[in-house]
Amino acid sequence: MAEFSFSDLETIIRDRAQSGDPDSWTAKLFARGIDKAAQKLGEEAVETVIAAVKGDKQGLVSESADLIYHWLVVLGLSGVPLSDVLKELEGRTGRSGIAEKASRPKG
Repeated sequence: MAEFSFSDLETIIRDRAQSGDPDSWTAKLFARGIDKAAQKLGEEAVETVIAAVKGDKQGLVSESADLIYHWLVVLGLSGVPLSDVLKELEGRTGRSGIAEKASRPKG
């Protein structure tokens, strides 16, 4: 079995967003726009944190999947390809997280 990747999910989201399928949650989110998708991303982030704090491993897995899905929807609606995020992460791997954060512009 081939390993499922974020890139696979990004492609599925893009295809479903363009499908116009009335039974597709992805198509509905894209139709409702960035405000609704960002709201859902925030809700899923909170639910993920709650599951982690409670020590609910299965909840953490499930909520993390929801979080990643909604994050990719927000990226798609914003016109930001996953590859841009991965390039940013790759560029950060050569230095410590503390040094990277300190180098960011303030404000």
